[in-house]
Amino acid sequence: MRSVSSLRHTIADDIRNKISTGRIKAGERLPSEAQLASDYAVSTATLRSALAVLHGEGLVEKIHGKGNFVRYPLRRITYRGGGLTLRTEPSADSVLRVSVRATNLQAHSQLIGLLGVPAGSPLTEFLCLSHEGQSPHSLARIYVPRDLLPTDVPAASHCYEGVEATLAELRPPLAEVQERVSARPPTPEEAATLRISSALAVLAITRVVSDPMGRVVEAALLVLPGDRADALFTTHHMPHERTSGQ
Repeated sequence: MRSVSSLRHTIADDIRNKISTGRIKAGERLPSEAQLASDYAVSTATLRSALAVLHGEGLVEKIHGKGNFVRYPLRRITYRGGGLTLRTEPSADSVLRVSVRATNLQAHSQLIGLLGVPAGSPLTEFLCLSHEGQSPHSLARIYVPRDLLPTDVPAASHCYEGVEATLAELRPPLAEVQERVSARPPTPEEAATLRISSALAVLAITRVVSDPMGRVVEAALLVLPGDRADALFTTHHMPHERTSGQ
C-alpha cells in the first residue's frame, strides 16, 4: 500500500506535468477537488495535500469561492535597497498594477517602536497591493505621521508613484534609510491577500526613514512572496583622500 506522502507527490507530479506540457493552460481552472480526488482514487485530504505542493511552488493558486487555477508564469520583481524612495521594480517585460488605499489610524503596538512616537499618535497608513493581471503580486504598508501629509492625498488611488511624489515634496531632507530583511512564513492574512500557500516563505522588509534630526518620517512593511522576489543592495565605497604631508 502506497503512503500518503508518496501519493501526494505522484499526484503533484502528474498535474505539474500536465501544466508544463500545456495540457492544462495558464489561467485555466482545475477540476473540483472532489472530482480530482475521484480521478486519482484518493481521499480529499490527500488530494488537497498534493495541491498544497503546487501552491507552494507557485504553479497553482486557490481563489476563495472559485476553485484552483493554474497561475500565469510569475514575473520576478527586485527590491532595490538603500534609496530614498520605495522602489519595487519589475522586470522590463512585466506590467504591475498598484492600488493604494489610505486610512487614518493611531499608533499602536509595533508602530510605536518603528516610528518612535507615543501611543495614540495620529498616523496615516497607505496599503499598497500590486497585481499582475488578476493575481496579487506584493503587499506594502507605509506609515507616515499625519502632520507630514498634504491635505489632498486621495483615500484611494491606482498609482503609488503619484502619492510617493507628493509625500516626498512635503518631507524634510532625509538623512538615514534603515532596512531590515528577513525570510518568514506569511501570516494567515498575508497568505489570503496574496493567494499564496502558508508554506511559501515571504521576503519581509522593514524600512525606516529618518530626517537629520532623527525623527522617523516614514516606516514601511513590505511583503514579497519568495517565489518571485529578490532584494538588491549596492554599496559604493569612496576612496579616502590623502591629506597633505601623508
